[in-house]
Amino acid sequence: MMRRVSEHVQTLIVGAGVTGLAYANFAPKGTWLVVDRDTSPGGYCKTVVQDGFVWDYSGHFFHFREPWVEAWLRERMPDDEILTVAKASGILVPTSEGLTRVDFPFQKNIHQLPRAEFIECLHDLYFADRSAPVRSFGDLLLGRFGRGIAQRFLVPYNEKLYACPMDSLDPDAMGRFFPHADVAAIIRHFRHPENGSYNASFTYPRGGAIRYVHALLRELPPERIALGEALVHVDPVARVATTTRRTVRYDRLVSSAPFDALLRLTGTPHDPALYSANAVQVYNLGFDRKGQTKDHWLYVPDPEISFYRVGFYDNIFGDDRMSLYIELGQARGAERKAELPRVLEDLRRLGIVTDQRLVSSHEILLDPAYVHITTAGRADFEAQRARLEAQDIITAGRYGGWTYCSIEDNILEAHRLATRHAS
Repeated sequence: MMRRVSEHVQTLIVGAGVTGLAYANFAPKGTWLVVDRDTSPGGYCKTVVQDGFVWDYSGHFFHFREPWVEAWLRERMPDDEILTVAKASGILVPTSEGLTRVDFPFQKNIHQLPRAEFIECLHDLYFADRSAPVRSFGDLLLGRFGRGIAQRFLVPYNEKLYACPMDSLDPDAMGRFFPHADVAAIIRHFRHPENGSYNASFTYPRGGAIRYVHALLRELPPERIALGEALVHVDPVARVATTTRRTVRYDRLVSSAPFDALLRLTGTPHDPALYSANAVQVYNLGFDRKGQTKDHWLYVPDPEISFYRVGFYDNIFGDDRMSLYIELGQARGAERKAELPRVLEDLRRLGIVTDQRLVSSHEILLDPAYVHITTAGRADFEAQRARLEAQDIITAGRYGGWTYCSIEDNILEAHRLATRHAS
C-alpha cells in the first residue's frame, strides 16, 4: 500500500552532488527539494581532513573552460584560498633500462624513452594503419597511435583504470578527453616541448574540493536539502516519489543518481548488462616526511603494480609531509580485498616511498566510478531516457547521463537544464 502523500513540490532533485546542487542554484522559481541518501552533501566531491592532512574522495581538480563558471563559484567562496597550479604529471614506464619517467602526455614525449623503445614507438606511430576499421576503443588506440605507444602505455593503463579489455569499449569511450594523433605535432614537440592538454592547469582550494560544494550550498535554503534520506521508489505515472522518510508528489524529477539505479527505482525493465562500470578503490595516505617534489600525479601502466595512478597533495599545497591518493580500478561488485599492504609495497618498488613512515590513512570505494560506454548500452540509454523524460523525469550528471565528463560539465549541464525548464 502506498503511503499517504505528505507534501508536493514542483521539482524533486535526487542527489546532493555537484549536479543536483548546481541545478538547485539555477532552478526556475517555485518549490524544490533535494534528497540524498548520504548524510553529507557533495556526492563523490567530498573532503576528509585527518591528522593535518587534506584528502578528497579521489583527485578532484577543477579545470575550467568557461570563465563564468569559475567566477560564479569564486564569488561564493570569498574567504577560501584558491591555488592555481600549472600541472606537472608523468608516466612511470617499465623499459629496457628499468623504470623510466616520461612526461605526460605519453605520445608527445616518446623521445624521453630509451633509444630502442623510442624508435619502436615512432616507427609504429608513423606507419599506423589509420584506414583500418575501428570497432572498439582498442582499435582506436592501435589505429591512431600505433602498436608501440598503445602497448607501452595506452592499453595497459586504461585496462587497469576501466578494469576491462579495451576491445569491449566503444571508440568514443572517452569522448573529447581523448587526444587526437597529429603526427607532425608530435614530432615537432621533440624539439619544441608543449605539454598542454585540456587540463594543463587546474585550481584547487586549500581546504579541498568540498569548498566548491560549500560554494554551491552558500545561497541554498538548508531546509530544502534533505540529507540521509534515500529515494526508494518512484511512480512515474502518479508522479509520486517515496523516500525513507516521506512520500512526495512532484511535477518534475531531476536525478543525478546512477542511471541504472534510477531504472530500478522507477520499475523500468532493462538489461543490467548494458550498464556496466568499474569501481575505484581509493587510498589516501599521509607520511611523516616529504618525498619527490616534481609531480602532482603519476600514471602507472605496469600491470604488476596494483594502482593505476598516484597523486601528491603535498606538491599542490607545498606541505612538508608527503600526502598521497592512490587509485585502484576493479570490477564492479568484486570482493573487496585488504590492498593497503600491497599498495605500500608497490610504492616502495617504484621508489615513491623510501624510508618515510605512514602516519595516517583513509580509504573509500567509488562504485560506480568510470562507466563502460558501448554502442548497445548507449542506444538503450537514449531510448530509456526519452521514455523517462516523457514522464518529466530528467537525468543529468556523470552517472545520471551514464557518460564521461568533468565536474565543470556537470555545472554547465545543470545550468542548461534549469534555463530550459524556466522557459
